[in-house]
Amino acid sequence: MHALDRITPTGAGGPVDRAIAVETPIAIEFNGIGYAVMMATPADLTDFAHGFALSERLADSAADIVAVDRHATERGEIVRVTLIAARMERVVERVRHRVSESSCGLCGIENLEQALRPLPRLDVVSDAQDAALFRALDALAAHQPINAETRAVHAAAQCTADGAIVRAREDVGRHNAFDKLIGAMARAGSGWDGGFALLSSRCSYELVEKAVIAGCPMLATISAPTSLAIERARQAGLRLVVLARPDAALAVPAG
Repeated sequence: MHALDRITPTGAGGPVDRAIAVETPIAIEFNGIGYAVMMATPADLTDFAHGFALSERLADSAADIVAVDRHATERGEIVRVTLIAARMERVVERVRHRVSESSCGLCGIENLEQALRPLPRLDVVSDAQDAALFRALDALAAHQPINAETRAVHAAAQCTADGAIVRAREDVGRHNAFDKLIGAMARAGSGWDGGFALLSSRCSYELVEKAVIAGCPMLATISAPTSLAIERARQAGLRLVVLARPDAALAVPAG
């Protein structure tokens, strides 16, 4: 809890204690090579490591990840990931194109070809009807314990085709929350099974890419998309629903 001062237009107020979302540097290493430093919520970091490795295409499945070790330091956390030897070439190649200080995975990449790598075309579809989306929206808050305290973190939820939430992960970063969810699913051996992902954030193209790489057939976000997010979703055949609110949502037509 943090001691804060409450102020109001009338001048009434006083000291209050409030929970504040924790944000800390998380250094990620793969087989001893420093790969990135992310600003993240220091929870579910094993899930985060798995999801990050999969989203960055350093690993093809959870089986490629031998171990994840977490080490606390005075300045933050170090997450050391051990990949199978066959994946080391990918790590070395990607490190050549980035620096180890990034909040989005793009800093240090030297050209557009690296930033916008070709996406696979999805060969799965979501069976979710419109009612399922609104059912998931109604249930999302119950799966956000950190946000209930802080009102400062994002959530990413795995939803069934009928709108039930299977699991959710939270983080101060929307990309981190989705990586944690993808990692949790990989560790559990869980697939999308005709369902969808629901994110409490705007729809950036990075989130579209993560969804496609994870084989997610439908992505729904509560805020607006960027033009590039729509373009990438159409290229990959991802069903995209944005500005999803309790009373309405906007579906992006397929390209």
